[in-house]
Amino acid sequence: MLSMEQYEALLGEIHKYMDPDKFCVGGKDYGIYNLYYDTPDDYLIRTSLEKPYYKEKIRLRSYFSPAGPDDKVFLEIKKKVGGIVTKRRVTMTLAEADAYIRNRQKPADLSKYLQKQIFSELDVFLDNYHVAPKQYISYQRSAFFGKDDPDFRLTFDREITERRYDMSLGLPSYGAQIIAPNQRLMEVKIAGAMPLWLSQSLSELKIYKISFSKYGTAYKRFIRNKLYQEGSLHAPAIAQEQAPAEEPGRRIVHNINTQNIYRPGIATMR
Repeated sequence: MLSMEQYEALLGEIHKYMDPDKFCVGGKDYGIYNLYYDTPDDYLIRTSLEKPYYKEKIRLRSYFSPAGPDDKVFLEIKKKVGGIVTKRRVTMTLAEADAYIRNRQKPADLSKYLQKQIFSELDVFLDNYHVAPKQYISYQRSAFFGKDDPDFRLTFDREITERRYDMSLGLPSYGAQIIAPNQRLMEVKIAGAMPLWLSQSLSELKIYKISFSKYGTAYKRFIRNKLYQEGSLHAPAIAQEQAPAEEPGRRIVHNINTQNIYRPGIATMR
């Protein structure tokens, strides 16, 4: 987790060795919008937070907000075995994704073998877990690829926004933010050893590895808020403040026109 000072200092080194993602048009970041599915008792995220050797989750992702019925979305299975993360995903429209999740109706065109194989994996997953949309998470991302190693990738996320109501990618991005406005969440994605220049930069800037799950953090905030409401925990003073009305955003790709509020320790709930 980087402060703005650390982020801006690191960018100076990044530009020497890495190129911006092709979706970062004109140096701008881009939006990522997700629906996470889970069981009625939130088994998948509760299991994930226990940090088992193997864990899996399923989500629906869009790069538009709000997404229309005919917009392209990606249904993904994300698995982590030890420290290795893999993702498998199929592409379809939002309407097709809703139909598949609801009643297993697959898109008409499954000509690609890989699409068929991944749908088989999705079928098995949905047979094992009776899931429904439980968590919305969106964020703005800047991404970079290594000039000499395209498999080496850095991403920086801001405006990480969550809600556990209005569970649809067809709605704009709004809700509570789970990191401060002056923070950036950095992920280092690499198969081999970390480049020496990055290792040195992280050491000099005192940037250290942490464990951070967007869905996990949002879920823990939800549970804390629920306990506050039930009276099992005493709410901090900030929890008594009235949150401002949320202003839904317009349709966008590279930005979010929405009014959110950062509440450390407690989610803004309807």
